[in-house]
Amino acid sequence: MAAIPRPVRLLGWTSLLTDAATEMIYPLLPVYLSRVLGAGALSLGIIEGVAEAVNSVLRIVFGYVSDRSRRRRPLVIAGYLLSSTVRPFIAATASWTQVLLIRVIDRTGKGIRGAPRDAMVAQFASARDRGRVFGFHRAMDHAGAIVGPLAASGLLWLAPGEYRLVFALTAIPGAAAVALLFLVPEPDGMDGCGAERSGPREREGPAPHAAPTALPRPFWAFLAVLFLFSLGNSADAFLLLRVSEAIGGATALPLIWAAFHLVKAALSMWGGALSDRVGRTQGIVIGWLLYAGVYLGFASTASAGGLAGWFLVYGVYFALTEGAERALVADLAPPDRRGAAFGVYNAALGAGTLSASVLFGFLYERLGARVAFRTGAGLAAAAACGLLLVRTDPRRDAKMDSSNVPHSRHQ
Repeated sequence: MAAIPRPVRLLGWTSLLTDAATEMIYPLLPVYLSRVLGAGALSLGIIEGVAEAVNSVLRIVFGYVSDRSRRRRPLVIAGYLLSSTVRPFIAATASWTQVLLIRVIDRTGKGIRGAPRDAMVAQFASARDRGRVFGFHRAMDHAGAIVGPLAASGLLWLAPGEYRLVFALTAIPGAAAVALLFLVPEPDGMDGCGAERSGPREREGPAPHAAPTALPRPFWAFLAVLFLFSLGNSADAFLLLRVSEAIGGATALPLIWAAFHLVKAALSMWGGALSDRVGRTQGIVIGWLLYAGVYLGFASTASAGGLAGWFLVYGVYFALTEGAERALVADLAPPDRRGAAFGVYNAALGAGTLSASVLFGFLYERLGARVAFRTGAGLAAAAACGLLLVRTDPRRDAKMDSSNVPHSRHQ
């Protein structure tokens, strides 16, 4: 088994530090909005939905830009720098609309960096262990989501109720994350071990005056089913809100959030590697069905301990799907269109999240938590069944097409 490439390890540490800063804020945001700023569940849904929608649209734009320019690193640095600069200003907010503005700018940075960074990870990995490499990167990201809530809990223990102080201190890990990026090289047709690829070299940008390679039909079919799933994939803040209602306070929320990410960090490489062995579709379907089960659990459970348990099981869903979905996007997309492919992939997630978060917030306030969670579970189960009907295995597609179309693209 090949070692994780050094540039991917550096990108992983950058994600760890960035997510630590983000997750010092995120699990406290529902309580901060409701208790400090007086906002409700619908406002939370609007904030998270709009912020993620902006993120997703920009991923399309900057994924395309990175494909055309053939230089991804400057975009990655710019995106991380913007988010790290604006994030601490949540400490100065006086209304939920100000929080919305800062979250939108924060997610703008993520939209700039997301697709180019994922394309860089794909280029540094070989096709045979792409799921494991993406799983490693997601594991580092989730490790940051362990460090961040623990740091927030420690600060709140020392200074109870000082949410604004916690938010302001996120400037420290944010600055460290940006500094690490200057050690990451621009990919230059290398494989995951830093040596030239055997066989045809992957071109990461189009030849001069050449039309961009079209994204294949299996990619679009996968995106259609993914969008259906994302319509039931509301912001995690609603799960935190449900848990906080059951425990009657926010003190334990950062610890539960950290434990949730511990599950994701511990299992993400395993989940990505599983997709390398058994196939991307199978791993994703299992994860989506598990998601539906978790949402049904949230609909039927009232105890704080039971909800916390379901929240930890929710982490297994992420481990099974995050690396597998990204690896499948890289498998299906031509090398010169991976930036655009990752942008469109995240746009489908974000567009669904916007609709899901607003709808979920409406159902939560008007009809109750049970109806909201059952709706999400039904959409996830429908998407899992739909994915089984879509031909998304590039290896099978290649075998079926090889008798008619010669293939020169290296996977």
